[in-house]
Amino acid sequence: MSESAEGPGPAGGTGGAAWSGSEGAQAYAAMDAGTNRLLGYPFVFGTLSRRIGTGSVLVDYGCGPGKVADRAARRLGAYVIGVDISPQILALARTGAGAVAEFHLVEDGRVTALANGCADAVMCNHVLASLPTREAVLDVLKEIRRLLRPGGLLVLLSTDPARGGIEYASLRIGEPGQEYGPGDPLTVRLLRTDGSWEEMRNHAWPVDVLPGLLERAGFGNVAQHRPTVDEAMTVADPDLVRSRPWEAERVAPPLVVTSAAAV
Repeated sequence: MSESAEGPGPAGGTGGAAWSGSEGAQAYAAMDAGTNRLLGYPFVFGTLSRRIGTGSVLVDYGCGPGKVADRAARRLGAYVIGVDISPQILALARTGAGAVAEFHLVEDGRVTALANGCADAVMCNHVLASLPTREAVLDVLKEIRRLLRPGGLLVLLSTDPARGGIEYASLRIGEPGQEYGPGDPLTVRLLRTDGSWEEMRNHAWPVDVLPGLLERAGFGNVAQHRPTVDEAMTVADPDLVRSRPWEAERVAPPLVVTSAAAV
């Protein structure tokens, strides 16, 4: 399966003008996502697979067009629920993510259709980059905590703003030599499937601040992992692995997988 959205950006967060409307939804679905398909999603799924399986309920918080949620449902056998703030994105997801059981809208920061403790696990891919303040990040994390049963697993996938200016296969984060603090604006460039680049504004959330925010939101047992190309050789799509040299990804892997348990 080919996930079609690179991820960083507001499509799954709270606020999301960059991907709003039908044109924004189609643009979001046209991202190349090669770096994420190599170093991101396989490791998110691997972390989830150690805790959930057939019959488990998994929420994809910020599901975008639903391609990643669809892959998770097929690979893990879980009952997957996608949620997002954009009705247009959800309409696109409903037409193309056949293995996803349900889709629901996030309104005013809350998924009103879902009950407290309904999920065994939540994955949240590149949502925090859309959020400008610690309070906004905490609001999202607290809503995710509400959805999780005690002991339930959260897996976050995020880019590292410390990797600024490096030209990855399908992703460029920020500017060379620039240091970014929590919430600082930065430009992210995403490769489209037609070979052009999409440029948008995001916010920096250094990976070392995430454990503290998670603990404040009601999580414990926080762990972080930075996947490498060598690790990806055994878990990513072999055709994808062979498709590019992944030179920058080998030197400075840009993605971090953060996991935590609901206390």
